[in-house]
Amino acid sequence: MSGAPTLYLVDASLYVFRAWHSMPDEFTDADGWPSNAVQGFARFLMELLDRARPQHVAVAFDEALDSCFRNAIYPAYKANREPAPEALRRQFAHCKALVASLGLAVLAHPEYEADDLIGSATHSARRHGMRAVIVSADKDLSQLLADGDEQWDFARNQRWGADGVHARHGVHAHQIADYLALTGDAIDNIPGVPGVGAKTAAALLAHFQTLDALLERIDEVPFLRLRGAKACAERLRLHREQALLCRQLATIALDAPLPEGDARFARGNADAAALGALCDHLRFGPMTRRRLYMAAGLDFAPPGVASVSA
Repeated sequence: MSGAPTLYLVDASLYVFRAWHSMPDEFTDADGWPSNAVQGFARFLMELLDRARPQHVAVAFDEALDSCFRNAIYPAYKANREPAPEALRRQFAHCKALVASLGLAVLAHPEYEADDLIGSATHSARRHGMRAVIVSADKDLSQLLADGDEQWDFARNQRWGADGVHARHGVHAHQIADYLALTGDAIDNIPGVPGVGAKTAAALLAHFQTLDALLERIDEVPFLRLRGAKACAERLRLHREQALLCRQLATIALDAPLPEGDARFARGNADAAALGALCDHLRFGPMTRRRLYMAAGLDFAPPGVASVSA
C-alpha cells in the first residue's frame, strides 16, 4: 500500500493514564479538580500533531469500563482492576472534549473498548484504500497490522509493521490472539492455559501455526522437543474450552459501530470557542494555549487580548 493515504489511530487511554501517573498533581481546573492527566495528554497530542501532521486521524477512548461485550462472555474480564477515581473520570471527559475541539474524530462506545474501535477503523480504512498507523505501545494491537500498516510507540519513537511483530513478541501479527489465549493476560484478567508461558506458547504456535491446529493435534505435543511436553499436552486437553474462550476475549473486534459521516476521518475545522473555553476552565498556561491554537490552525491571542486575523 505504498503511497496510500494514512489514517492515524490513537489509543488515548494509554496516554491519559501515563500522564495521570507521571504529571505532578499541582495542576487543577477552575473547579479545583486535578487536571494533571489532561495537561499531560494535551502535550502528547500537540507533539503528535506537530510531528505527524496527520490529515486523517481518530482518537479512541475507553468507555466500556464494565459494560464491554466481553463482560457478558466472561464476567471476570478486567475484574481485577480498581474503578477509576472520579478525578480521573472527569479528566477523560475533558480529554475527549479537547480532541473534538481540535477538529479530530472521537471514537468511544459503551460496549466496545478502544482497541475494538481502532480495529474497526483500521478495517474500514483498508476498504477505502488507506493504511493505518496505530499510535500505541500495546502489544494486543499488533494483531491488527497488515501489509503497509504500522504501530508507533510514540514515547520511545519506535515504529514497526506486521513483519516486525515476531521480533518483538515471538509470534506473528496474526498469531497474537492465539498467543494470548495460551499465555493469558494478567492486565485484562484473561487466565489462558495454566502452566503455559510465553516461550512455550511461542514454540507451540511456531510448530502448529494456529490454536485450532494445536487443539486438533494435541496428541503430537508430547513428542515435541519441548520441556514438559507431556504435561503441556495434558493441560491443553484439560483447558481446551478455556483456551478458546480466552482467544475470544483477546481477539479485537472489527465490527464495532463507528461515527457516521466521513469514513476516512479527515481532520475537520477546530472549534475556537470550545477550545478557548476549555483552555480557560483547565487553566492552561499561555505556552500550552499557543501550541494548541497553532495545532488547530487558529490565530492566538493571550486571554484578554483581541485576536488579529492573518
